[in-house]
Amino acid sequence: MTAQPAPKPRVGAALNRGAAEELARTLRAVADPTRLQILSIVLGSADERATVGQLTEALGLRQPTVTHHVRILLDDGFLAREQDGKLGWLSVHPTRRSAVEDFLR
Repeated sequence: MTAQPAPKPRVGAALNRGAAEELARTLRAVADPTRLQILSIVLGSADERATVGQLTEALGLRQPTVTHHVRILLDDGFLAREQDGKLGWLSVHPTRRSAVEDFLR
């Protein structure tokens, strides 16, 4: 007796327009190599957080460029910002952590 291939998972119902637009916005936010690097640097840091200055140094980019990419990740909820005195610390938002880990595999 030969083994039968496992059935393919059934794809759910078609996305409605709002869900499709939200998914497209999310995919655009992470479809950039610099933004993926930012997420990997933040997750890979010792305390899983970084400042824009640390990201600038690690990436070898100018601060305005890094700030632009960080703003996109903040706006889409991938990063959270916490002020500690003069420093603003960026971390992966807890609700998006598993998605970020999936993207980075």
